Amino acid sequence: MSKHIAMYPGTFDPITNGHLDIIKRACKLFDEVYVTIMNHPTKKTLFGLDERMELLRCAIGENPKVKVTHYTGLSVDYCHDIGARTIVRGLRAMMDFEYEFQIAAANQYLDDDIEMCFLMTKQNLAFVSSSTVKEIASYGGKLDDLVPECVKTALYEKYK
Repeated sequence: MSKHIAMYPGTFDPITNGHLDIIKRACKLFDEVYVTIMNHPTKKTLFGLDERMELLRCAIGENPKVKVTHYTGLSVDYCHDIGARTIVRGLRAMMDFEYEFQIAAANQYLDDDIEMCFLMTKQNLAFVSSSTVKEIASYGGKLDDLVPECVKTALYEKYK
């Protein structure tokens, strides 16, 4: 029997508790989940690739179902490389849906054998985004329930 492999792509700048919730729930659905930092050469990030990889590893901890990776290129191409048949995405609100619908349509155009799996973010995490936590951190605000401890420390260090 073949493994059901999924990829959860994102910038993860930085990873939040919302991301972790999606990862945990995806692990219930799939045998392996590749949490993949997608490199966009034009996208400006607070943390470099190596820092984001380290924060992902720290935040996720030891989970035999999760592989932390990075990729530059199209998500569907990376799915082929790793044998994934599904791309996992989290949805927070209607504006996420419109963006994700557009991305899903583009991915279907590129390869209609790759399925999209959308997981709704839990209500208590619906407002959490990497942008929001960076803004809160930049003013020294409370991050306790928004990001893992290692990410909180790294954010406060960046904004010292």
